[in-house]
Amino acid sequence: MSHGIRGGLLRRHHDFRLLWCGETAGKFGASVTGVAMPLVAVSTLHASTFEVGLLSAATWAPWLIIGLPVGVWVDRLRRRPIMLAAAAVSLLLFAGIPVAAWSGWLSIGLLLGIALLTGTAAVFFQTAYSAYLPSILEPDDQPEGNAKLHGSASAAQIAGLGSGGLIAQLAGAVNGMFANAATFLLSLLCLAGIRHREAPVTRTEHRPTSLVSEVREGLRLIAVDPWFRTLTLFGAASNLALMGYQSIQVVFLVQSVGLNPGTVGALIATTSAGGVVGAFAARRVAQRIGTARATLLFELGLPMLAPLIPLTVGGAGILLFVAGGFSVSAGVVAGNIIKASFQQRYCPPDLLGRLTASTAFLNYGTIPIGALLGGVLGTALDLRMAMTIMTAGVPLAALILLFSPIRRSRDLPTSRQPTTQSKLTQDSDGEPVLPRH
Repeated sequence: MSHGIRGGLLRRHHDFRLLWCGETAGKFGASVTGVAMPLVAVSTLHASTFEVGLLSAATWAPWLIIGLPVGVWVDRLRRRPIMLAAAAVSLLLFAGIPVAAWSGWLSIGLLLGIALLTGTAAVFFQTAYSAYLPSILEPDDQPEGNAKLHGSASAAQIAGLGSGGLIAQLAGAVNGMFANAATFLLSLLCLAGIRHREAPVTRTEHRPTSLVSEVREGLRLIAVDPWFRTLTLFGAASNLALMGYQSIQVVFLVQSVGLNPGTVGALIATTSAGGVVGAFAARRVAQRIGTARATLLFELGLPMLAPLIPLTVGGAGILLFVAGGFSVSAGVVAGNIIKASFQQRYCPPDLLGRLTASTAFLNYGTIPIGALLGGVLGTALDLRMAMTIMTAGVPLAALILLFSPIRRSRDLPTSRQPTTQSKLTQDSDGEPVLPRH
């Protein structure tokens, strides 16, 4: 009997309820950080545009630097203590910003260091959390769990974007970081209240257990499996296009469309609300038409409206921006929910941490490239043309899904084929083999 449509998981599952609360609080805090940290840099430290850009880059850099080995460590250790430690580190670092300001120690260098360290904590937390969820939920409950977590994360992001500026205005940019720290305190308390205790991690395989070997094993899992490979390549291409237009959309709305900052904020929050709708729709659509077909609908069908965004003009023309952005947000979140449930059921449990880290490393690696590309095109061409090129890339990236096994399937598989499993084992000491499909 399915509890998913009735939404009973939060009522009947104590540990998931606490994990959901802690993750939502953390996402809200991360969203507030995205607004508050640049405000601290600009209003208190009078940072330059380049320094603010470095601050943003510092939060993503840890995925490229340590993302792959973190996946190995997460597979070797219990996941909950890792999440507790990451939340505690973030709490102390964010609370330290106002203390440093009161002491006269706050500087751009210190802020960059905090951004780098909290970004590192986020890598550990996100990787461990993705691998931890299947250990507390039955397979049939995982789609509902993912839907609730992604939906609340989208709602928390919207609330955080609005609250970050308001908190900074009421309490001051620096003192507002205490509110951010409080969200990680709530996350820490929720995680500490989870009753489930993981069994000690043991390795029974006879394959080499060096860090390099295990990192390579995670990458090889993506290389030899057509499903993982397809979704990872799509994620990398999609992030390139998404960040390409999102990095310049504020400038486009202000300079090309002629909107004031308040209207710009409201428009972006409205489009982000599409993520909440996508989270509610993901499971229901997937159950009705199949997970593979739903993936194509959300990742290719809805983003077909993305090219409406650069057509935006003043007045009623802003509805084009809302329609395009809302559809993209809904498709991205719904697609991520289906993908997360697929990976948790399809991937061997002892490789889930490495898979999460390897896909994040490859997917997030295109984010700074996309942001840079958007800025270059926006400078070399006019903003509207740059937005046209980058938004066209959103549905074009989904052609990777169309020319893959997903097109020929109703549902994504729930278990790996023995031939694929044997390839991974037989090739463990050689070069990746790309099977034909």
